[in-house]
Amino acid sequence: MSTTTTASTTAKPPQGEMQRGLKNRHLQLIAIGGAIGTGLFLGSGKLISVSGPSIVFVYMVIGFFVFFIMRALGELLLSNLHYKTFGDIAKDMLGPWAGFFVSWNYWFSWVIACVADIVAITAYVQWFNADIPSWLPALVAVVVLTVLNLQPVKWFGETEFWFAIIKIVAILGLIAVGIVLILTRFQSPDGDTATLSNLWEHGGMFPMGASGFVLGFQMGIFSFIGVELVGTAAAETENPRKTLPKAINSIVARILIFYVGALIVIMSVTPWDKIEPGKSPFVSTLAIAGFGLAAFAIQLVVLSSAASSANSGLYSGTRMLFGLSKDGHAPEAFASTSRQGVPTKAVFFTCVFLFSAIPLLFAGDEVIAAFTFVSSMCATLILFTWGSIVVSYIVYLRRFPEKHLASKFKMPMARVAPWLVLAFFAFIAGTLIYGDDTRLPFLAAPVWFLILTVLWQLRKRKLQREGRPLTASIPTIAHPLDETQ
Repeated sequence: MSTTTTASTTAKPPQGEMQRGLKNRHLQLIAIGGAIGTGLFLGSGKLISVSGPSIVFVYMVIGFFVFFIMRALGELLLSNLHYKTFGDIAKDMLGPWAGFFVSWNYWFSWVIACVADIVAITAYVQWFNADIPSWLPALVAVVVLTVLNLQPVKWFGETEFWFAIIKIVAILGLIAVGIVLILTRFQSPDGDTATLSNLWEHGGMFPMGASGFVLGFQMGIFSFIGVELVGTAAAETENPRKTLPKAINSIVARILIFYVGALIVIMSVTPWDKIEPGKSPFVSTLAIAGFGLAAFAIQLVVLSSAASSANSGLYSGTRMLFGLSKDGHAPEAFASTSRQGVPTKAVFFTCVFLFSAIPLLFAGDEVIAAFTFVSSMCATLILFTWGSIVVSYIVYLRRFPEKHLASKFKMPMARVAPWLVLAFFAFIAGTLIYGDDTRLPFLAAPVWFLILTVLWQLRKRKLQREGRPLTASIPTIAHPLDETQ
């Protein structure tokens, strides 16, 4: 009996299916790396200029709600290991149309996020040499990302593992250096003394008032895009029941250390009003403090961070496209995989759209302007994705109360938290409309959903004419990974 079970859980899946090639260490570091992205390294400079030290509270508030989103996702995924993505969850809880909308929207949001990351990569490369034409690093980035995502999933996990290690060491190193500078009351060439009092001595913790604090949520939400990646990666993880709860529960500690801790140190070493919005505060802080070589090293780190974020986004987007094809919601070709279980055609199709980063670089006066536009658009779309997770959880709670009671990974405050999260999303939508540079991207989002509506009606009629189901069914039998339990 045991021999049969072991074989069933470790054997390679048949041709046309993805493989569970991610190990525990991969998923844990993917979870950490997903929370440390381009929004923190590049976007935090713009956020600090808008909100001042209150940005610390912005990240704490967003992190609080993101934790509940992830707990909802975790309970849903573990309620049925046949779920591959939250697109599967949406179609099972809300209907075939929801699976279509959620999956295509998530694919598109990651295309936009990857474009934002490529824009950031261009900014980082030009820090080393301003004479490098902006199209060149963008082109190289797209080619490298394509090659990386054509490798077996275990290599994706290994790449993200080391990318995450680099980011963790860099941020912890910056925090350690900052603490030393604060304790020794280091004085910069401009005469600024490193001290915690810099947080409140330059206009207070809320120098821009309530409006500045509210505006901080616009791009702040973009910094957290990617935390849900562990939900997609869990479908290719060897033991999700053990590893997924660990990855999700570590979110609070990650936010406190990598966001709150790092930004407190940065604004203590360098007064917030002297941090340039168009540059990475991680680099400029060390440069102002006189650590030129360290600033150079950090610049390499933030460059690798943007590459990591884009790599993760491309991985997640192609897996969504693979799932759409399996459901009959995308061309059948995207469901084909290589012998290593990689959806190669989905990878190539997605990568084509990344080239849009090149003309976008010439559309704005500054790189940060282009980054702000695409990140705001992405933030708008991710609200729909996260909202689908929360709404699906509400339906799950009503439809399957016995599964919730039996769950070993229950969402805290299950009856109240989902509604609080949805109210928070409404607030975020308001901030995106309120901001001058985020209003247009937000108002452009309905055009995308209108396109999705038309595409769904066309696909639905095609499936009905062919006598096919509107979506692939989700198995309700025990998953092979649960056979030993």
